[in-house]
Amino acid sequence: MNRLGRRANETLIEMIDKRHQSKDSIFFRDGVRRIDFVLSYVDDLNKEWEKKLERRKEFESNLQKAGLELETEDKKESEDGKIFFVKIHAPWEVLITYAEVLNIKVPIRENDIPPMVENPLDCVLFPLRLPEKVMHPEPDYFTAPFSKDKQELYLINDESTFFSPSMRNRIVNYILTRCPYGTEEGKKKFGIKRLLNNGTYTAAYPLHDCQYWKKASDPNCDSERYTLYMEWARFLRFYKEQPLDLIRKYYGEKIGIYFAWLGFYTEMLFLAAVVGLICFLYGLFTMDENMSSKEICDPAIGGEIIMCPLCDRDCEYWRLNTTCESSQYSHLFDNVATLFFAIFMGIWVTLFLEFWKRRQARLKYEWDLVDFEEEQQQLQLRPEYEAKCTQKKKNPVTQEMEPYLPLTSQAVRFCISGATVLFWVSLIIASMIAVIVYRLAVYAAFASLMENTQTLQPISGLLTPQLATSVTASCLNFVIIMVLNFFYERIAIWITDMEIPRTHMEYENRLTMKMFLFQFVNYYSSCFYVAFFKGKFVGYPGAYTYMFNRWRNEECDPAGCLIELTTQLTIVMAGKQIWGNIQEAIVPWICNWWGRRKARNNPENLYSRWEQDHDLQTFGALGLFYEYLEMVIQFGFITLFVASFPLAPLLALMNNILEIRVDSWKLTTQFRRPVAAKAHSIGVWQEILNGMAILSVVTNAFIVAFTSDMIPRLVYYYAYSESEDSPMSGYINNSLSVFQISDFRPRNEPKENPENFVICRYRDYRYPPGHERKYLHTMQFWHILAAKLAFIIIMEHVVFIVKFFVAWMIPDVPADVKAKIKREKYLTQKILHEYELEKLKERLCQGDKRATEKEFIATEGRMELSRAM
Repeated sequence: MNRLGRRANETLIEMIDKRHQSKDSIFFRDGVRRIDFVLSYVDDLNKEWEKKLERRKEFESNLQKAGLELETEDKKESEDGKIFFVKIHAPWEVLITYAEVLNIKVPIRENDIPPMVENPLDCVLFPLRLPEKVMHPEPDYFTAPFSKDKQELYLINDESTFFSPSMRNRIVNYILTRCPYGTEEGKKKFGIKRLLNNGTYTAAYPLHDCQYWKKASDPNCDSERYTLYMEWARFLRFYKEQPLDLIRKYYGEKIGIYFAWLGFYTEMLFLAAVVGLICFLYGLFTMDENMSSKEICDPAIGGEIIMCPLCDRDCEYWRLNTTCESSQYSHLFDNVATLFFAIFMGIWVTLFLEFWKRRQARLKYEWDLVDFEEEQQQLQLRPEYEAKCTQKKKNPVTQEMEPYLPLTSQAVRFCISGATVLFWVSLIIASMIAVIVYRLAVYAAFASLMENTQTLQPISGLLTPQLATSVTASCLNFVIIMVLNFFYERIAIWITDMEIPRTHMEYENRLTMKMFLFQFVNYYSSCFYVAFFKGKFVGYPGAYTYMFNRWRNEECDPAGCLIELTTQLTIVMAGKQIWGNIQEAIVPWICNWWGRRKARNNPENLYSRWEQDHDLQTFGALGLFYEYLEMVIQFGFITLFVASFPLAPLLALMNNILEIRVDSWKLTTQFRRPVAAKAHSIGVWQEILNGMAILSVVTNAFIVAFTSDMIPRLVYYYAYSESEDSPMSGYINNSLSVFQISDFRPRNEPKENPENFVICRYRDYRYPPGHERKYLHTMQFWHILAAKLAFIIIMEHVVFIVKFFVAWMIPDVPADVKAKIKREKYLTQKILHEYELEKLKERLCQGDKRATEKEFIATEGRMELSRAM
């Protein structure tokens, strides 16, 4: 009896130990079955309480019927005493069933293909490398789609670890999204997403395998989250390569391919940043040699040139040398290196896209995605589509009845969606016009203030009315951009939901195009205005053009509009990057800190693994979408307008080095573990990048031709210069036309002319007063216009020819990867055929009459044919 009592006590102690152990464990109370998913809910006693309870009972009952095992943690066990947690485990039978459904590839033999020849630069790059165990956490295997009937073929050493945690949570999520929970209003209801939306459950998520700052105490846990944090997610590791295989293993291929693309993009930016910095330094070192700014700053030239007033009535005449500093700084970006950099970036974009295709092809091979067209789940009907489409028709391929949306309903929904998008794009254009009106309205105020205020004299040379207007308008424009983004993101999701896309992939593609169209217009419209419209429709002092017949169109600085485009680009691009990092890093950290404030008062062993993850932020289905969108918008800034700001790639490089670590840090420490998903490419973003690459050639050609002052200077240099010793001397005087003050209309004439000026100058090429073609454009104007158009045509054709030649020269798939793919396919087929042959021999030996000699010969023949192929 004493022995029995001791045994009972030991068993009880062991059970208690296991129960305590499971608080920060990823296993059920028995310490054996792994927790693959967790559902949480609050048992609030409101009107919906009974309905929610009924839904949960039905849903959990159906999950158990599907083969899943559940274990519930009572709310008394939770930290706040309010939340129930339902832990889900997928047993072996469920895993192998759905692994076949989802076509999951599993190992059949270790890869015997020799590794690549070592890079001679490896010794130099050694400081950038991570340990081999981190970079390649698993051996490389030949793989094949899983089949329940061929389990002996696969390398199944341990059933509990054969499927990785990311595969397991994919399988469980697949079941959860399709499990029914009853019938309401005559419609069959199913899917965890609906239950989350109606409040039946508050959260559904897979577990992280440990705390990020320390390894798990359980020896059965790999502590991959800790490894990712220590080797990848800390900013001090910014110079190290990314452990892409480990990222893929822990988070799935979809997140892995994003970080692979972001890392590759950042690497390629290094070259663009170096060349851009060299172009900027060229402008800096040649600033003192710039003849245009020398003439503007010379008191005998610029000091004697009287410029026409910058606004009507209130502004005074001013001397050209007051813009001395701004003309010097404009040379930093408006010089001959600008042309070279614009052409270089056109070729760089092509190299980036082509080399990314090669990198992507290598990843597809290494991550077993070669025969993968698209995630099967992505091509499955969305639960929302199945729930909302009550009509059914026969699928011509599967010959099964499936729901469909009638054509008339689709047409109505698309019309509403298109009208909504058009309205919001119109709203952006209206806001841009409002900013232009602001520029025109305050320009006169700035001009008048700076001329009459003595306190601004120390900085008046640098802070011209044009620059002051441009800076304040850019800041205002940035605020409007952020506000419109906030509202449109929600509108875009709503109208995409309203369209009821058929598959997950279709949903993502539609949302991507809507969001990108909006963001494109929102972020780039102001830059397009400064680059291609500002200063182009000003008129001349005797006949200025007005917006809405009230506000006079603003002029460019005498040194050109390029410096203002640079200002606009810098403020919007830098502001977006700073605000994006604040949103991505600081906001989730504050939310998590606030959510965990009570838990910090409790002992760590009472704060369970599922509760710790429950208190983290949710990485939603659109989490990666926003990351891609942010980077693609940045890509637009460094390609579409790079001719105006050679330092843009350097800013992007510094941001991306930070971005990689911020994204990895927040994903590893601040967010729940996302459900793993497969992807073989960056999807529709690839086509968007291709489109922007082509558009960038056109925009940069127009910026160099129409926004910079390069073409007028070249025309003067070769056709109108009068000095052989200094060909550019006299350019400023040549580029300014003469206006007789007596020809001013009463609306335009300044109130005062204390020095009794007779003439003033303005930036244009027009005949002087007294000429028979008074104030009409001179022949030089038409020569310059022809030169600009010729330059655009020549530059576009040269860059496009080089782009297409480079794209043709660089194959999308590396030769060694092609060879490896063929080798692996051959060996995999051989292994499968040998397996079938062995099974057939066994059946013949066992006297199976169905295994005929003809079948045996046919199988052997198929092997021989495979070898020959």
